[in-house]
Amino acid sequence: MRLIVALAVTGLAIANPIAALARADYAAAIADPRRPAEARALDASRKPAETLQFLGLKPGMKAADIMTGSGYWAEIMADLVGPKGKVTGFEPSQFYASEEEKPKWAALVARRPEVAWVRYPFEAFAAPADSFDFTIINMSYHDLYWQSDKYGIPRTDPAAFVKTLYAATKPGGIVGIIDHVGAPGDTRAIVDALHRIDPAVVKADFESAGFVLEAQSALLANPADDHGKLVFDPAVRGKTDRFLFRFRKPR
Repeated sequence: MRLIVALAVTGLAIANPIAALARADYAAAIADPRRPAEARALDASRKPAETLQFLGLKPGMKAADIMTGSGYWAEIMADLVGPKGKVTGFEPSQFYASEEEKPKWAALVARRPEVAWVRYPFEAFAAPADSFDFTIINMSYHDLYWQSDKYGIPRTDPAAFVKTLYAATKPGGIVGIIDHVGAPGDTRAIVDALHRIDPAVVKADFESAGFVLEAQSALLANPADDHGKLVFDPAVRGKTDRFLFRFRKPR
């Protein structure tokens, strides 16, 4: 049985997502001329308007993009939350330690000064309590099970990370998780080999911390992906089977 199925099949009691933003708002955010060509090229596979609508991002929210990478989601979210909201883009300092990456980070920070850009040690994410209405982690949660001497990533405790995120989320706040579907098994071994994760592991991690899985979507699913290839393999790169979860912190 596939791990991610249509909402009607999950059996979850799910309210219809609130259409918080008009179609024109999404179009304007995605068409923002400040977005680089590299980001625009990802839109077809990432479906940003549909994803953020499903997750429930609203104007005025205090939002976080954790392991922001190129800032893809943070830039779009900054336009959508508007001047009454705020976006914080968190990036592990190890990911931007090389001389090649430093100019890219500097350009991102200069391009979007309205975003609060925060660098932090990969193994020590921190944020004040009740900081965020909304958080997105895109294709990076699996990295909490990854260890790399090359990149200076020590063995990390995912439970500690999710506990910190829970505290940083406001009551009623949303956390959206997008990641590459992996098979059940030894999570750390699968992540190390393929950079994939079993959706059941993510669900268990978040529910153990107190979050509730409110909804899941097949929006980013790809039945042609057999879950056996490294996500950077040219055969599946940019078109892996991905799960999309919306968690909520109870009020």
